Amino acid sequence: MALLEVDNVHAYYGRIHALRGVSLSVEEGEIVTLIGANGAGKTTTLNAISGLVRAREGQIRLAGEDLSTTPPHLVVSKGIVQVPEGRRMFARLTVEENLKMGGYSLANTGDVTAGIERAFTMFPRLKERRHQVAGTLSGGEQQMLAIGRGLMPNPKVLLLDEPSMSLAPTLVELIFETIVAINKAGTTILLVEQNALMALGVASRGYILQTGQIVLTDTPDKLRDNVEVKRAYLGG
Repeated sequence: MALLEVDNVHAYYGRIHALRGVSLSVEEGEIVTLIGANGAGKTTTLNAISGLVRAREGQIRLAGEDLSTTPPHLVVSKGIVQVPEGRRMFARLTVEENLKMGGYSLANTGDVTAGIERAFTMFPRLKERRHQVAGTLSGGEQQMLAIGRGLMPNPKVLLLDEPSMSLAPTLVELIFETIVAINKAGTTILLVEQNALMALGVASRGYILQTGQIVLTDTPDKLRDNVEVKRAYLGG
C-alpha cells in the first residue's frame, strides 16, 4: 500500500471536466513528479488531494484512509500540506508570523517553536529577516518562506506546486537542493514543476498528465529518453 493514493479521481470546475480519472501513487520516502503543460490539470490534482477541489468521483487515500470528503484544514492535520503556486504569503505579516500561521494545527507551542527553528536552520536568510514583512521579500526569499511554512506541521506528504517559478537559475538550484534535503530528512514529496528536467533530476518516478488524464508513468531515465516526452517537455 502506497502512502498516498489517488484512485480514478474526476474533478470539475462548473461544467469543465478538469480531471478525468487521474490515478497515481506515492510511496513513503519518494519524490514523485507530475509533469504536464499549462492547463493539463497538475494544480487541480494537488488541490483535489488537499481538499480544496472536491473529487466528484474516485478516492484519495493517505496510508489507506479515505480523505476524499475531508475538509482541507483536517487534511493538513492528517499529514498532507500543500505549498501553493505563487507562494501566497500573508504579505502584511512578518516572516515569523507567516511561519506561525503554517503551524496553526499544532496544539503544542513547543512544536511551533521547533518548526520555526527548523525553518531558520534550513533557510538562514529567513532568520535574518524574521521580523521583516513578507510582502517586501524577494521572490526567492518568499519561496523559502512558503516551503518553511509548509513544513511547520511536519507533514507526511508535502505537495509542491511550481517551486521554481520566476526564480533566477542559482535560486532554482538552491530550491531543488532543499527539496532533496527535505526528502532525505523523511518527508515524502509530490512535485509539480514546469522545469521538467530539474524535476526528473530529483524524482524517483514521474507521471505525465495531459488534458486531465495520466498518459504515461515511468522512471526518470526512461521518461528523459522517451521521444514524445523530449519533444513536449524537455526541449528535445
